[in-house]
Amino acid sequence: MTGIIQDKILATTSLDKDLAAIAEKVQNKERLTDEEGLLLFEKGDISFLGTLANSIRERMHGNKTYFNRNFHIEPTNVCVFTCNFCSYSRVYAHRDEGWELTQQQMLDIVKKYDNQPVTEVHIVGGVHPKMNLEFFAELLRKIKEHRPELHIKGFTAVELDYMFRKAKKTIEEGMKYLHEAGLDSLPGGGAEIFHPEIREQICADKVDANGWLKIHETAHLLDMHSNATMLYGHIEKYVHRIDHMSRLRSLQDKTKGFNTFIPLKFRNKDNDMSHVPESSIIEDMKMYAVARIYLDNFPHLKAYWPMLGRKSAQLTLSFGVNDLDGTIDDTTKIYSMAGSEEQAPSMSTAELVSLIKQAKRQPVERGTLYNEIRDYSDIRLSEVNSILN
Repeated sequence: MTGIIQDKILATTSLDKDLAAIAEKVQNKERLTDEEGLLLFEKGDISFLGTLANSIRERMHGNKTYFNRNFHIEPTNVCVFTCNFCSYSRVYAHRDEGWELTQQQMLDIVKKYDNQPVTEVHIVGGVHPKMNLEFFAELLRKIKEHRPELHIKGFTAVELDYMFRKAKKTIEEGMKYLHEAGLDSLPGGGAEIFHPEIREQICADKVDANGWLKIHETAHLLDMHSNATMLYGHIEKYVHRIDHMSRLRSLQDKTKGFNTFIPLKFRNKDNDMSHVPESSIIEDMKMYAVARIYLDNFPHLKAYWPMLGRKSAQLTLSFGVNDLDGTIDDTTKIYSMAGSEEQAPSMSTAELVSLIKQAKRQPVERGTLYNEIRDYSDIRLSEVNSILN
């Protein structure tokens, strides 16, 4: 083991020989096995993991920390599925307790941003039987007609699986149809935990791991990029996390279509898993660090700040994270209803730039596919808003 990793680690700790071997592999840019990934969770202390993860992050991206200017549309929180961890959805039988937006209402949300330099709209929600494939294809066409350059990132694999089955279309037919209607990329939601031992306990009635992976693989083959997530910190064990990331890493080897991996912290407010305690901040940072070390073929690691809270998200920038998502200047409810730190998740560009600069990182605005739009490193915070208007 040589170089900066050796200097930082050996200066502070007497290193276990197995962990030392892992550190040497990281130094040499060698892939870790599943067993070594598990060992990091089980034996790696937080300073060791942070040092390794940060070395990879800086090797790949330097101090650059990405964000984008986006907004969310949540078509409905009415859902035919009953996931135990979900605080957001209302079952279809009790849909009067939820909301259902019309196409016009959603188009009005898009129009609200007409004179603002947002680059992405993110569309996800519950699985509503009346909001079918044609309903959403028509919505996509209307958005593109109104604002052609706006990147549409929409629909989890869970939503897509239901749409395609209801429309009696194959995954290939359904994905091609939506792509031609205007869908540009997929978010990573609905992955939860792939391993059936856990999936059957927390979300048994929705698309399984193979179905989720097949939808994303199909999108990649159509030259559409996507993200990947994992819901952690509930009843899963470390081995289930490694299994999940191993399946993602294998698909990424095949398609190279994933942009980023996003660990999502389980929140226990107002759901059927409220008895399960939430993970500690130490466990959160460990999750991000191991993800960065293990997922060697994922170019980016994102911390979703509305779920973690601003300070914790800022801390992840020392544990492998190089993306803090976006300004999200609206009122997305998916995580706030579950008890996330941010109950009204909205951050101005100036606030987000400030957050990144406070962590001694370089704020860079990106597009959805990580094209760099503007580097804010040398722009004073007082000037940020003025240059955007």
